[in-house]
Amino acid sequence: MTLSVFPSRRAALAAMIALPIVLGATLEPSLADDKLTELRVGYQKYGTLVLLKANGSLEKRLADEGVKVTWAEFQGGVPLLEALNVGAVDFGTTGDAPPIVAQAAGANFVYVGVEPPAPTGESIIVKEDSPIRSPADLKGKRIASSKGGNVHFLTLSTLSKAGLTSKDVEWSWLFPADARPAFEQGKIDAWAVWDPFLAASQTALKVRVVADGNYSGVANYQFYLATRALAEKHPAVVKILLEEIAKIDQQALKDIDPLVKTLTQTTGINEAAVALALKRLGYGVKPLNAEIIASQQRIADTFYKEGLIPKAIVVKDAVLAAGF
Repeated sequence: MTLSVFPSRRAALAAMIALPIVLGATLEPSLADDKLTELRVGYQKYGTLVLLKANGSLEKRLADEGVKVTWAEFQGGVPLLEALNVGAVDFGTTGDAPPIVAQAAGANFVYVGVEPPAPTGESIIVKEDSPIRSPADLKGKRIASSKGGNVHFLTLSTLSKAGLTSKDVEWSWLFPADARPAFEQGKIDAWAVWDPFLAASQTALKVRVVADGNYSGVANYQFYLATRALAEKHPAVVKILLEEIAKIDQQALKDIDPLVKTLTQTTGINEAAVALALKRLGYGVKPLNAEIIASQQRIADTFYKEGLIPKAIVVKDAVLAAGF
């Protein structure tokens, strides 16, 4: 099977350009060198960027430079990266699998930062009374997942560890808004889901975890991505973004309760679920290192082997050279 996510572009990525973007670097060149008037940020329902949007600190940092910040919410990483690919957003955050699909499709983006792993922030769950007791019991069952997303790779890794293949299960490609009612109504047997939707289900429904990232050896990184144009022309803006994200991380490590209250208000998800999800997140944005790049390459190789991407890719080609 072939996963086509970015139909508007199939060209290969441009050659890697080394840029001086590392946390703690000097703020050069000036924003005035190539004036940016609007920064468009793509985010998902939950995570660090939601908190950054809520506190308004990014807008304050960029106001003096005459840069307006606009925000766009997406259901998942794949549609967010499609928007980034066609120029609808300049910066965003996704999990580990969507950038693989995007790079294989020729999307012109670069990785600019990553948060520590959160392996328990995604799981394959079943109802408490389900006969599925172990990953091996998934054989022949219907599993809901987002195609090309983090939980797709989680499920593939889980099946592989259990001695199964992608052909041993029936896939239902659903985002959480559709997957949860299907799960509750018994239309699917298992659901591969990520936080905060995972936490919301765990606090509201009677469910069991069949496998998570720890079982499957899946890191579940949160990546920050920018268009190559933003990274090349406005490294100062990217640095400001990472600095403000780092402040959110520091707050989370110091006292998570205010962040729980903020996300409860902005997402409409109950406080218990938000607290559970936030405790499973990793905090401490940094540049990618060799270990993280190797982890991404494993996803790329798996997706290519499964026929989910049209060509083999080298993840490092989309990673900024500075800092390694």
